[in-house]
Amino acid sequence: MLELILCSLVTILPDYLYRRYRQGKRFGKEITFFSVWYELRWGITGCLMLTVALITMIFYYHPSTTNAALYFRTVPILPEGSGRVAEVNVGLSEPVKKGDVLFRLDSSRQEAAIETARRKIAEVDAALRAAQADIIKADAQISEARASHQQAKDELDTKTELQRRNPGIVPQRDIERLQVLMNGRQAGVDAALAIKESVSSQISTVLPAQKASAEAALAQAQVDLDKTYVRAGVDGRVEQFVLRVGDVVNPVMRPAGILIPEGAGQQSLQAGFGQIEAQVIKPGMVAEATCISRPWVIIPMVVTSVQDFIAAGQFRGGEQLIDPQSLRQPGTIVAFLEPLYKGGLAGVTPGSRCVVNAYTSNHDVITAKGTSAGKAFVLHVVDATGVVHALLLRIQALMLPIQTLVLSGH
Repeated sequence: MLELILCSLVTILPDYLYRRYRQGKRFGKEITFFSVWYELRWGITGCLMLTVALITMIFYYHPSTTNAALYFRTVPILPEGSGRVAEVNVGLSEPVKKGDVLFRLDSSRQEAAIETARRKIAEVDAALRAAQADIIKADAQISEARASHQQAKDELDTKTELQRRNPGIVPQRDIERLQVLMNGRQAGVDAALAIKESVSSQISTVLPAQKASAEAALAQAQVDLDKTYVRAGVDGRVEQFVLRVGDVVNPVMRPAGILIPEGAGQQSLQAGFGQIEAQVIKPGMVAEATCISRPWVIIPMVVTSVQDFIAAGQFRGGEQLIDPQSLRQPGTIVAFLEPLYKGGLAGVTPGSRCVVNAYTSNHDVITAKGTSAGKAFVLHVVDATGVVHALLLRIQALMLPIQTLVLSGH
């Protein structure tokens, strides 16, 4: 309607003034309700053509959409394993901080595993102390075996020396017996040394490895016990948390509730524009938005990024071929917008529906040296028509509460 009024000012109005003051025709006499078309045919035709061209130019170069919202991601509250709830620390709706315990699962199995691992460590420590005592015992056995070996060796040396000085004074059988005894005593020394080496290996290798395994089992059991405490991963607010003691939760089929991160839905706005504006919507474009949850307020925004694909064309591999005829919805070009000024989205409820206008700016092209005067004039006209769309957005923002509360019938 606004475009029609503007176009009539340069088409129908001059035509009427010409008929009235140049040709002397008067409204209600020569120009009547039934003769309006014939008398003002050039102005009406020109007005309609100019209106269509103006509307097309405005909506193409300054696209608008009502498919915009402050989308936000929710975090499902899930344990890492299944279990029965033993304790609940939050209510149905409550703010939480990162690290706060939301609920706890039954941990009897994990506590038993921790106790078993601790007993195993104590067992290994006891075995280590026993092995250290065995080292002392082995040293004593080595000393005893070496003393016996030395005694046998000394006696053998004495008998051998006597035999060398006075052959036949010592029976050969005694010398052989002493030789066998010395060899046996040497074997005893070697056995004592082997026992000490075995105990030393137990102390230095086997028992430390067993203790390390027991400590790893204790750490694993402690991790499993910690997993029974379900904590908030981020600052935010718990919603729809209906979990109660005795409930069974499952990470696949039974989430406990929803955690909405703090500041969710307050950083950017996602708007879906028609596919025909794919060549117009660019990062850096200035935009404006008005949201239902914050009426009568125009929020200056800027396009930060544009999704380079359309969600309506996605498919998942399966057993059936994709028929393009099944795409009932044409899909939109999704643009991400952020407030031009800090705190621009303050007061806008996350998830709120919004109306967004984006404005094309050709200032750089107009001021370029190689731009002709005709092209610069046309681009000036294109940029100037953005005022019309901005005015329309403000009218929408003004009428939005009335339309929602009165005209919608709610």
